[in-house]
Amino acid sequence: MSVRPPVVVVLAAGEGKRMRSATPKVLHGIGGRSMLGHVLAAARALEPERVAVVVGHGREAVTPHLAEIDPAALPVVQAEQHGTGHAARLALDALRDKGDVARRRSESGTVLVLPGDAPLLTAETLGRLVARREETGAAVVLLTALMPDPDGYGRVVRDHGGGVERVVEHKDATEEEQRIAECAMSVYAFDGAYLAASLTRLTTDNAQGEEYLTDVVGLAARDGRGVEAIVAPDHRETLGVNDRVQLATAGRVLNDRLLEHWMRAGVTVVDPATTWVDADVTFEPDATVLPFTRLCGRTHLAAGAVVGPSTTLLDTRVDTGATVTSTHAVAAEIGPGANVGPWTYLRPGARLREGAKAGAFVEVKNSTVGEGSKVPHLSYVGDAEIGAHTNIGAATVVVNYDGIEKHATRIGDHVRIGSDTMLVAPVAVGDGAYTAAGSVIVTDVPPGAMAVARGRQRNVEGWVERKRAGTASAEAARAATARAATERAAVCEDGEVGET
Repeated sequence: MSVRPPVVVVLAAGEGKRMRSATPKVLHGIGGRSMLGHVLAAARALEPERVAVVVGHGREAVTPHLAEIDPAALPVVQAEQHGTGHAARLALDALRDKGDVARRRSESGTVLVLPGDAPLLTAETLGRLVARREETGAAVVLLTALMPDPDGYGRVVRDHGGGVERVVEHKDATEEEQRIAECAMSVYAFDGAYLAASLTRLTTDNAQGEEYLTDVVGLAARDGRGVEAIVAPDHRETLGVNDRVQLATAGRVLNDRLLEHWMRAGVTVVDPATTWVDADVTFEPDATVLPFTRLCGRTHLAAGAVVGPSTTLLDTRVDTGATVTSTHAVAAEIGPGANVGPWTYLRPGARLREGAKAGAFVEVKNSTVGEGSKVPHLSYVGDAEIGAHTNIGAATVVVNYDGIEKHATRIGDHVRIGSDTMLVAPVAVGDGAYTAAGSVIVTDVPPGAMAVARGRQRNVEGWVERKRAGTASAEAARAATARAATERAAVCEDGEVGET
């Protein structure tokens, strides 16, 4: 039996007081996405006909975020929060007003209703709910879990035959009902037409004075329309987030899930406990991640790449066989066999070609380091193009900013930049050229030339003893001068110095 795509309704209007944050609850993030983003990603994997997201508290922030991460989703405003049933009713009304496809699906097909604060839900589980509802024709299929600590969750009350009779919210549950371990996880696959009709029958006769979506379960059971339950194989997948402790717990579960997936796909993670990866990070088999490493955004590690320890990469590509150690990189490209670190900062636009090196205490920004070229240590390279097999000496600075604008520097192939060279952009150094250590290069250097741009050294004898008398430096200078004089006198006495 082919399963028809559902209509999806995500409830994301709650305030989330226990987060104690100015940020709306569903916008708090784990694994490189907001909680709402994780829920939508799982839902979109089902290729739904339409997605509606109910927004309320903090909608000034939630609605723009929704437009950014899922522009096709329909935001539905719940200006006053009167419960989950009220929110679902507003969403169905908005979908009916929006178009024929969404209207037909919400009236004759499956409507999947999800909470916006359950970031661990998987597309596989949601697909099982939709398939069960389509196969059985039940009015509702709900996701349940056997919770080690059910406090705060709605309890699933079953009849003597084991069928679902109703869901009772924690605040309305009796002491006996509160001892039930099976909980409803606010995830439902409804018959669209039955849901629309049932939402008009909800009342606010409960402890919170709200319209409970859970009451539709009891209505369907009494109406004999069929209620099915799927028990989650791992209760952690169903976890909602209501405070920072639960946010951290969900983050750890998600990270463990992602790392297990990639390790089973052939990636070596030496210490999963100290390794963090975002949901959009990708790997090729035989990549290696060393301890205390964080891989964020759309970072990609190719086969044979070794990253870490103590490394953070954001939106960075590490190609085959490259090594990245103790490095922070943002939107960088690290080529095959390149070597980066330790204590290196690659800023956006940094590109290291095959076999290139950016070594200790090097910063590279919006620049290309050519094939086989090296920036070994203690240097800054910004807005520069470095050719192949060039060496940049220690303490070199590309002076790219004049206080108003950034300027480009071009360095050719097989160039040798002497230590402590300042390259004042815009400037070009030709192929095979050299610069003398300590030079300030302000004009172009022709191919094969040696550029020397430094003042002639002048020694002022006796300056320290005259100007810094009484200091340790002056005493050391005096003693050294005396020793030198004694040594010269001894040489003269031995006759080793001829007459002048």
